[in-house]
Order: sequence, then C-alpha cells, then structure tokens
Amino acid sequence: MPSTAPDRADRPRGGWSLRRRVVLVVVAASLASALLTGLVAVRGLTAANRAQAAATLGLEADTLASLVEGGRQARVARRVRLLEAGVGWAVDLVGPETSAGATGKGLEEPFTAQDVAGAADDVPAVERSVGGTTWLVTARPAGERTVLLARRLATAVRLSADQRRRLILGGLLGLLGGGLAGLAVAAGATRPLAALASAARRLTAGERGIAVPVGGPPEVAAVGEALDDLSVALARSEDRQRRFLLAVSHELRTPLTAVSGYAEALADDALPAAEVRPAAQVILAEAGRLQRRVEDLLGLARLEADDFRLQLAPVDVAAVVQAAAAASAPRARAAGVRLDVEVGSGLVVTTDGERLRQIVDALADNALRVLEPGCPLVLAARAEPAPGSDPGRPASVRVEVRDGGPGLAPEDLAVAFDRGELAQRYRGSRPVGSGVGLALVGELARRLGGRPVASLAPEGGACFAVVLPVRPSPRPAGIA
Repeated sequence: MPSTAPDRADRPRGGWSLRRRVVLVVVAASLASALLTGLVAVRGLTAANRAQAAATLGLEADTLASLVEGGRQARVARRVRLLEAGVGWAVDLVGPETSAGATGKGLEEPFTAQDVAGAADDVPAVERSVGGTTWLVTARPAGERTVLLARRLATAVRLSADQRRRLILGGLLGLLGGGLAGLAVAAGATRPLAALASAARRLTAGERGIAVPVGGPPEVAAVGEALDDLSVALARSEDRQRRFLLAVSHELRTPLTAVSGYAEALADDALPAAEVRPAAQVILAEAGRLQRRVEDLLGLARLEADDFRLQLAPVDVAAVVQAAAAASAPRARAAGVRLDVEVGSGLVVTTDGERLRQIVDALADNALRVLEPGCPLVLAARAEPAPGSDPGRPASVRVEVRDGGPGLAPEDLAVAFDRGELAQRYRGSRPVGSGVGLALVGELARRLGGRPVASLAPEGGACFAVVLPVRPSPRPAGIA
C-alpha cells in the first residue's frame, strides 16, 4: 500500500551499495590483472636481462682476449682488476703449460678444466651452480692462453631501478584505469536502477501515467519494461475500479432513492391506507431492479477479474433457449408482449451452458424493458454453415433475441456492446437499464470463443445475437 512507503524508506539498509560493490570488484579485478601482468613482465624482463648479461659477458671476454692476445699486459691487468672489483664477477687467465690462473693458484670456482678445453669464439655462456650460487660462465681463446669470465646470475638478471619504476608506474596506471572503469560501469548500471527505483516509489505513492525509463544493460532494460507494463496494468486496473464504482453509484442511486423515500413515508405513517399497498409494490419493484443492476455489475466485474472460469461441456443450445423462454414467459405476459421461440434440432456446441443461459436471459430482459404491449419478442437459435461448406455440417450456432421495439439507429450497431453507450444515447427517450447488460453479453460471448452481433430485426426492432463455434477453439486462459 502507498502508506507503507515512508516506513520502508526509514528502514536501515545494511551492506554496501551496488555502486561501491561494482567499483570494488572492478578495482580488485584490475589489481589481480596488474599483479598477473607484473609477474609476466618481471619474468620477461628477467629473461631479457639474462640474455643481455650473457651478451655482455661474451663481449667482455672477447675484449679481454684481444688485449691478452695483443700482449698488452698493463691493460689486461687493469681490466681484470676492474672486473673483479665489480659485484658478482669472476676472472681467470689460463696458460697451456699450467692450470694456474692469473693469481698463480689452481682454477678457482666457478671455472673448470672443461671450460678451458671448450674455449672458442662466440660460444654462448652457460649456467653453472656452485655452492648454491648460479653463475653465467664463458671462455675465449687468447693465443696460447684462455680467458675465463663469469658473472653471478642473480646479479645479472636483477631489475634495474628504471625497470622497477616502469613496472610500478604501469601497475598504478592499471589500478587507476580500473577504478575509473569501475566508476563508469557502476554509473551505467546503477543510474538506470536508481531511475527505476524512483519510478517505483512514484507508483507506490499513487502516481499514475508516469513514463518509466527503459535503458541501460539488457537485464536492467527488461526490469524497466516490466515496471512500465506494471504501471500500465495498475492504471488499467484502477480505471476499471473507478468506472465500476461510478457505475454502481450512478445506477443504484435512482432505485435506492425510491426505496428509501417510500420506506421513510411508511415508517412515518405519512401515507394514507389506500397508498400503502402501491408504495410497497414500488419498493418491491425497485428492490428487484436494484438486485438486477447489482447482478449485472458484479457479473461484469467477475468477467474482468483474473479468476473467471468456464466449465466447458457439450450443450444443447435449443434446450437452453427454450428454458430461457419459459423463464421470461410470465414477465412477457404481464407486459402484454408476444413471446415466440424458433429453434432447430441438433444444435449442440461445446461451451458453458450456464454462461450461455446468462446471455439469453440478459438479452431477453433488455428487450422486455423497452417493448410496448403487443410487440413481438423472439428467442431463436439456428445452425450456420461455413461459406462454401456442406450445409449439413454447421460451423457455428447463432443464438439471437429479436424484438419489435423501437430498434436502433444504424450507427448504434457498431457500439451496441460497449459499456453504457446505448444507455447514454437513449437515456430520457426510452426505458434504459444500467448500460452494463449488453457489455456483459459481449464479454461473455468473447470468453466463450464466439462473437456478439447487433443488427436490425425483421420484426422492426433490434436483433442481438451471439455466434458460437461448433468446434471449440484451443482452450483460452481461465477455463477450468
């Protein structure tokens, strides 16, 4: 109910908003992506540094070998000291007559005799683990001597400050981009949801005819479409309720006024004895009229409800028409109306017999209200074959009520079954009812799978008919 909306709005809402959750999810995904990208980048940079270190190691070995081979001992000694002063470097020079190195001692780790034996130009550096330390080792021939050069792998592949700075900057930019993307995604998802929530609150407050925004992702747009359909359905339902209440207040006011007026006169002993019986008869007649109008209104309201059900079964239409004629005969005699029945045989259709009887009774009651004494009233039923088919196999059965009353204008035939149209047009010029009876007939006919028809009767008045198919169409909703 609309009155509960403020209470609902005052309830505390726990948890994070959808916007915050979307931003956090996107940022977390960006962080995970940045970390994964960083790991891949670190591995790639490490591999590049290793390749660069191997190339540098070979270039240094070639340079030192050329100095040794050229006999430039001073420059060789200076170069060796420079390399050994660096972090993670190892250098040795080996002659053919001895395995001693530049220090006069035997080969030091990480070098081996195989390095001396395999020394050659452009031989790539190899990895070797010695005492838990991995080295890049290469060897170059230098005339009769051999240059041995090594570098610790951990030192060689270590990321430089510039590389670390680039990695950190890339990660931060990725996180910033993820946050901005999260904000954009959250805004795109939550903005239409906020608009839908606002529209729902307006509907809850009783506002109708609002344009529900439909946009955003397909799922959110589907919610908007559903809410828009709900808005239309609510407006239609409330319009039906409003029209029903207006019809009730309008149609029941006159009989209630007559009943209450005569009842007050009787209660106050304001009527002479000779007028008591006529007053009671008026009260009885108006009460009956009131009851019929209430039944019409309730019948139409039930038709418009979702729980309306039909009980389909084979029905002898002729028997239904004859029973309706027998029920209307006393009233027709009292009004001086000549009642005739025209029915054929074998008129069996699958329909709801009680609803069909309700249609015939309503049409007969509608006709008796306007007929003058001596006018004919005909209740008829006949088979109608399909165009070009075997006349012995009817496609439909036509049930009609014809009269010799004032009839209808040709332009009235198209709106005869619209609620209140004829009552509004003829009010004041002839007796009219609630304006609901023919609308009830039309809706019942359509629910039974048939169609209502209004035409001019050969008797000079109006002809109201319902055409029902012999073979029922697929079961519509609302059939039990």
